[in-house]
Amino acid sequence: MRRIIKSNLLYLIFALVFLTSCKTYNTSILENGDLLFVPAADSGLSGAINNVTQTEKKTSYDHIGIVKREANHLYVLHAAPAGGSQKQKLSKFLHQQTKSGQKIDVYRLRDEYHIIIPASVSQAESLLGRPYNFTYILDDHSYYCSDFVERAFRDHQIFKLEPMTFIDPKTGKTNAFWAQFYQSKNLQVPEGKPGCNPNGLAASDKLYKVGTL
Repeated sequence: MRRIIKSNLLYLIFALVFLTSCKTYNTSILENGDLLFVPAADSGLSGAINNVTQTEKKTSYDHIGIVKREANHLYVLHAAPAGGSQKQKLSKFLHQQTKSGQKIDVYRLRDEYHIIIPASVSQAESLLGRPYNFTYILDDHSYYCSDFVERAFRDHQIFKLEPMTFIDPKTGKTNAFWAQFYQSKNLQVPEGKPGCNPNGLAASDKLYKVGTL
């Protein structure tokens, strides 16, 4: 009898540890075409992106994906360094993107633009399979995350391409990370070239924030 009680107690302890260690997400708020914005880290590539792209809304994002709902299943369409332009199960996307404790912000098109969501999600699917664009200089054969999303909605002018800047607002000079980044690729810093970034997309007046996962 004692062995049974001890065994059951150990099982309950294991179950409690397992449940408390699992991160839960309120995915019930998600709709087809929602945009998932991943907060930026403070250093490395993530910090360098955020340093030169923050807007007056003070958002701090370095990655973005599009939600696709299929029956009872949720996927994320996005472009990432590992895997390029891809369709990923939402659970896997969240697991990969929240390893540092980030909370994913959910944005949605305003009601008057909902009619274009099916076509835009379909357009995003047509871009799958392309490699990641590691130079962040626009081309039609590889995409980076915000570039992938902007192209998905381009026919409906939800977002705008803007002149890119790599200037550190604190120094007024090219951010040191980006100067070294492009030097290592034997490329000039593409200052002023057309492009986009997650913070710029989040600033669109055609979107509003729904909540956080």
